[in-house]
Amino acid sequence: MPTVAELSEPYGNFMLGPRPGPDVCSLCFNLTDGWGRCYACGESEQWLDAMTAISYSVAGEQLHHALISYKRVPGAAGRHCAMGLAAVLWRYLARHERCLAHAAGVAAFTVVTTVPSSDAARGDAHPLHALASELVGPVRDRYAPVLRRSAVEVEPHRFSARKYAPRRGLAGCSVLLIDDTWTTGANAQSAAAALKAAGAGTVAAVVIGRHVNRGWRHNDHHLNRLPQPFDWEKCALCEAARTDAPDALPDGAISTRRAM
Repeated sequence: MPTVAELSEPYGNFMLGPRPGPDVCSLCFNLTDGWGRCYACGESEQWLDAMTAISYSVAGEQLHHALISYKRVPGAAGRHCAMGLAAVLWRYLARHERCLAHAAGVAAFTVVTTVPSSDAARGDAHPLHALASELVGPVRDRYAPVLRRSAVEVEPHRFSARKYAPRRGLAGCSVLLIDDTWTTGANAQSAAAALKAAGAGTVAAVVIGRHVNRGWRHNDHHLNRLPQPFDWEKCALCEAARTDAPDALPDGAISTRRAM
């Protein structure tokens, strides 16, 4: 049986870890060509207390294909992608979940859940549910399917506090929300709004791939400057800690809690 490191290591050859900087959105790590926030974050409601992305998912490239294939490709090929992505998530969270907790202002997350499919008919059959509840060791014992897709009609990539409905109350729990891809952030922000309506205290999100297009303005130049191979010991929040606030936390992590 391959180890988590063995399954995730091939992804390190093409993953690109986001890093904070003058051309990076301070909320979602989108590439902005000089702006402090990307257009989507500037226009949408902010319900997450913190967010991080493991890697950029560059349109048409390998991580992008894996994130599509684990959901859409049947048989062994789809399962192979699911196992690899689960290993990526496992390896990242084992090292950096606490960085996200610090950024959100909590000691730890007591509940872990996923953003449901936008297709209500799919329900718990979405493979992301299986990844978090069965395959990813650091979170599976805390996982609960807290949200479901509501019957409210919402345009794709649009925020709605009614898009998802809670299955239970959360009574002040701190929640780690997992999604596979962040494009505009509308799904994750909608899910966070529903979790807080259910009583969640703090909600922070981790996504496997922050979607970007290499051909937009100076994105190719920015992506080419990111370190390769992927450094599993560093995350976007670790790197923000090195140059940000003075009140350092363990292992160089500091609070980078988002301004709401």
